[in-house]
Amino acid sequence: MEAYCMKCKAKREMKDAKPVKMKNGKMANQGICPHCGTKMFKIGGA
Repeated sequence: MEAYCMKCKAKREMKDAKPVKMKNGKMANQGICPHCGTKMFKIGGA
């Protein structure tokens, strides 16, 4: 899954993406940027 990395300022393929449920009940995906190691988060698409 592709997401925007805030540290790299670019869209990258998310590593170890896993679905998570937010407080408001919506689904999201959370993973790690393969380039810099920063947490990535994408709302929807879970």
